[in-house]
Order: sequence, then structure tokens, then C-alpha cells
Amino acid sequence: MPFNSLLGIRVVRLHPDGVSIECPLRADLMNANGTLHGGVLATLADSAVGIAINRHFGGLRPIATVEMKINYLKPVAGAKIRARARLLRVGKHLCVGQADIGNSRSSLAATALITYILL
Repeated sequence: MPFNSLLGIRVVRLHPDGVSIECPLRADLMNANGTLHGGVLATLADSAVGIAINRHFGGLRPIATVEMKINYLKPVAGAKIRARARLLRVGKHLCVGQADIGNSRSSLAATALITYILL
């Protein structure tokens, strides 16, 4: 997806229940405090669950995010950020996934619950 490429997001591991993705931290992704912008964390969570759902359906089902709840637990700095997505429920119309986001030291920085609709 071009937007994911723009941020430098790449899949680093496939899991039976989801995926792990990474993104390098760059100066243009930081906020005024020198930590990762919250919108980037939300994007990583959304992208990780979306990629996991696409993988589950072999890329054959169009999907769209319908709801996302994210808890920001602490600021992120360092070289890269990783999101681990787990599919919690895959239904006929809705899919629910969780994404845990951590820095390069695997410290939990945010967690999100995301619902997608199957179009």
C-alpha cells in the first residue's frame, strides 16, 4: 500500500493469528517533544490489523476500518517501532483485531482494539 510505503512500514513476521510490522523512526514522524507522533502509532495499529485481515482472506476481500480505540501508554523514541497484530474474531461482516505497539526495546507504548467491516 503506498501510504504504508511512505511511512516505511514493512511486515517483519507472520503469525498464525496475525502479523508483526515495523517502521523506522524518522525526524519527520516526531512531535514537538521529540517523541513519535500519536497519529503514527494509530496508523501502525490500523495497518497491522488491516494487513493481518488481508492476509487471512488472501487479499480477496475489500475491508475498511469502522472503529478504533487506542490507549497511549508512554512516549516512543529510538530507532524503530513495531506493532504486533492479533485477530480476535473474524466474522461474516466484521473482524476485530488487537495491536500492541512497542519500541525497539519491546516496551509496550500503546495498545489498540480495531474493528473492520468486510465489504
